[in-house]
Parts: sequence; structure tokens; C-alpha cells
Amino acid sequence: MDFLSLTQDELGAELEKLGEPRYRGGQLCSWVYGRRVGEFAGMTNLPAALREKFSSRFSLRPLKTVGETGSKDTTRKFLFQLEDQQLIETVLIPASPALYGERADRRTICISSQVGCAYGCRFCASGLDGWKRNLTAGEIVAQFLAVEEISGEKINNIVFMGMGEPFANYDNLLQAIQIINAPWGIGLGARHITVSTSGLVPRIKDFADQPLQIRLAISLHGATDEVRSRIMPVNRKYPVADLMEACEYFSARKKQHITFEYILIQGVNDMPEQAYELARHARRFQAKINLIPYNSVEGLEWERPDVPTQERFLGILHDRGAAATLRREKGHDIAAACGQLRLQAERKKSFAPEGSVE
Repeated sequence: MDFLSLTQDELGAELEKLGEPRYRGGQLCSWVYGRRVGEFAGMTNLPAALREKFSSRFSLRPLKTVGETGSKDTTRKFLFQLEDQQLIETVLIPASPALYGERADRRTICISSQVGCAYGCRFCASGLDGWKRNLTAGEIVAQFLAVEEISGEKINNIVFMGMGEPFANYDNLLQAIQIINAPWGIGLGARHITVSTSGLVPRIKDFADQPLQIRLAISLHGATDEVRSRIMPVNRKYPVADLMEACEYFSARKKQHITFEYILIQGVNDMPEQAYELARHARRFQAKINLIPYNSVEGLEWERPDVPTQERFLGILHDRGAAATLRREKGHDIAAACGQLRLQAERKKSFAPEGSVE
């Protein structure tokens, strides 16, 4: 059984089935989340026989590190192998206080929620090898613990912007967030957690109704149906008008700013007309806009616009009263866009001995 998928109450119920008192759940959570101990053998205040019993019942290590790349901007990208040999990616992103006014000690982890993706956004590598399965709550939580252990750095911010559509794995996502947020768990505040969606309107409304003050980001990338449908097939089911109505509902319920993620793609969505419409949408509920120059992906046709085009687009947004930032994306030199490292590894596996990843 996957320990990291269980809340403390669920763990207590499982312990009772084993004939153990529920308070042992608190002890175990203290070791796993408080002290970051990843093996039952290291839990020295538990009897040896009990540690062996738990080891045979629970799994604490659902991830195996099989690859890592480092960027000149200190972004680090990790490739993890799951117990069924599937691959996922996780990225550790440092702060950029000089550029964005971020705290110097800010460490953000970009977490995956699925193996691959079924939504087929035209700019993204995550779906190029198809969708395999949802991650369990424990596999989501394990990414946080593994990256902290490998990097030796304290992570204080999470964005669910890695591989997959988080809202397509909604129940496991919320279970993982509960564990990450809980005082008995990792203990990270809800306002330091952001979930990004391609625009699943019903789930945005469900998310607005859940109690935690988790932040919401929308992968918009097109301000009109014509442009957005070209980039993001999900727009055909949930067009821009419906998406904006769901965002307004979320904003009214949560009393916090939504972020629009907008990747600038040369000749596709970088025209002034798109900037005008984007600013209009953002002003509707005071959304923030992150402009991100396109991060090139092998096998995809898109290119990033030149710097003057980027600056012109940003200037229009400011002139129209929208809060916008041009984010010089990190990790460009290590293929840090979602899914690229996994895609490279999967292609290597096609020519490597079975079960090996280099």
C-alpha cells in the first residue's frame, strides 16, 4: 500500500486493521513528513518488529531517480521512474528577485499530475507520447519529498504545471494537496500552492467550492476562440466565453487573483489584436498575466517571437490597464518545458535494453 497516498485518518484506519493503535499514525507521519525519513528502518522510536511489519505493508518510495539535468540559471529538472516503469518529470525553479521581485529564498517545484497528457496542446511536449495514466496522490506527494532530498533545498512554493492536466486527475490532486497542506503532513500553506489548468470549466467551479485558498492559473495562450482552438483543442469543448465565466465564478468565491499563463508563439498569438482581447479578459476580474516566450520543443513547428514583438505585446497590455509580466522562462538550455526530458528518455528506451533508462 502506498503510504504517501493516505491521510492521517486513513492511515489510522489501516493501522487498526493491522491490530495497531491509531496513534501510531501520528508517529509515522512525524517521521515521514516532519523528519523526512524515507525508510521504516530509520524510525528508531518504533519496535524493530513493528518496523518490519510496516515495511511489508506500506511503500514509502514510489519514485526512482533515473535522470537529472542542470541549467545555467540553476533550474534543475528530474526524471523519475515509477514502480510500473513509467516516467515523469519534476522541475526545481530558483527565485529571480532581480527580475520579478521574488524573495531570494523562494524555491518553486513544478509537479506532474499524470504520465503524459490527453489534451494535446499544440505547443507542449507532454502529450507527444500520449496519455498513460493518472498519478496516485502518493506519487504526486513523493515528487516534493524526492526533490527536497536530492537538492538539499527547502521548497516553499508549488505549481502544478508539470506533465498532465491536474483537473483531469481531480480527486488524487486534492488528496495530494491535503497531505501537502496538512500540519501532520508537509505543512505548506495553501496560498503557496498553485494549480494550472488548460480550462476544464466544470472542475474550475468545483475547485472554487473547495475550502482551501489554493491559487488558480489558467493556461490561456489565446484570447479568442479562433486562436485558442488552434493552439488548445480543449477550447472546442470549453470556449473562451465559458472559461471566462468560470474564472469569474472562482474569483468571486475565492477573493483572490487568477493568473493567466500566456505563451507567446511567433505568428500565432503574438498579434496586437490578441493583446487587446487578453487585456479585456484580465480587467474583467483583475487577473494577472504571465507572458512566457515559447520554449522550443523538438518535433513541433512553433517558434518564439523576437524581443521587440514580446515587448510590444507587453506594452499593449500595460496601456490597456492589465497587470502583466514578461517572464524570461527558465531552463531553456535544459529542455525544461513539460515533457521534453521524458520524451527524450522514452525514445532512448526504444533502442536500449528492456527496463533501462540512461
